[in-house]
Amino acid sequence: MSQYFEIHPDNPQKRLIQQAVSILREGGVIAYPTDSAYALGCCVGEKKAVDRIKRIRELDDKHNFTLMCADLSELSVYAKVDNAVFRMLKNTTPGPYTFILNATSEVPRLLLHPKRRTIGLRVPDHVLTHALLEELGAPMMSVTLIMPGEDLPMHEADEIRERLGKLVDLIIDGGACSIEPTTVVNLCDGVPEITREGRGDLTPFGG
Repeated sequence: MSQYFEIHPDNPQKRLIQQAVSILREGGVIAYPTDSAYALGCCVGEKKAVDRIKRIRELDDKHNFTLMCADLSELSVYAKVDNAVFRMLKNTTPGPYTFILNATSEVPRLLLHPKRRTIGLRVPDHVLTHALLEELGAPMMSVTLIMPGEDLPMHEADEIRERLGKLVDLIIDGGACSIEPTTVVNLCDGVPEITREGRGDLTPFGG
């Protein structure tokens, strides 16, 4: 059975955050809340953990994982952006957006689309998620927790515990989340293209 931590969404208990990060560093898979829905996450480059997430979600190799980042400080390591795109990212993060960007050679192949060198990047506006990423000191590989055959993401920790209690290493109960996923914005050509409408204001992207 997975561990189950109740962590305050606005004032996360440091001891529990540290324990959660230890589970991640040991190759674990966690279910955790974000500013949109609950998500599944693991450390970058942990192939076994990635494979477990793919099995839970029934994902093929064409599905892009997202880099969940505390801020934009590591952006240049993983993505190629010009000044205009960087300003747009700076003005809209943190927030409920996933940005598709051209990837650098530093990005693990696990994260890349097999035919396109692109990467999804996200800076969530959620205190608990930010605390996890700050303690980890690195991005997480992440996907929204939408179960196979379902259209909406999971948003209640109790239900996640009931359905995934034997499939993940940790479930973080940070209260109910939205059931609306992030807005996805493709910035690979420098001009924003909204490929999925979700949470967040679309005005900065011409929507």
